[in-house]
Amino acid sequence: MRKRAVSTLASLAVLGAGLTFATATPAAAVGESPTRLCGSGYRVIDSHNLTLNRRGTVYLLWNGSSRKNCVVTIAKDASAATALFTAYVQPQGGSKALDSGYYSNYAGPVYASAGGKCIKWGGGIEAAGWFDSGWSHCG
Repeated sequence: MRKRAVSTLASLAVLGAGLTFATATPAAAVGESPTRLCGSGYRVIDSHNLTLNRRGTVYLLWNGSSRKNCVVTIAKDASAATALFTAYVQPQGGSKALDSGYYSNYAGPVYASAGGKCIKWGGGIEAAGWFDSGWSHCG
């Protein structure tokens, strides 16, 4: 339920046939919203649209109570085909939290305790583009 993925054989069959199967249902309509994925208390504070072939969005969320950031990368359309999705967040002076793999809907959530620190955040979808923030959202 966390992530819908297609088996390797099915993916190869789709690629071999040169076909792409996708539904017309936006990811948010099938329950993949950034606030639902990150959990209670998180709110979107920034986002970056990925605009190439398979469009999607990288979202940055903040929970003021836990003083944590969350990042998710979500495809705009649910798809039966998989692609490389990535989501990451890194507090200044800390380790990068990363989710990267072949999924059909989203990567993440990834979390970092970042109260009083700058963060780098970003992600992408294969063939849709990538985003890296540089140090930002300090405080």
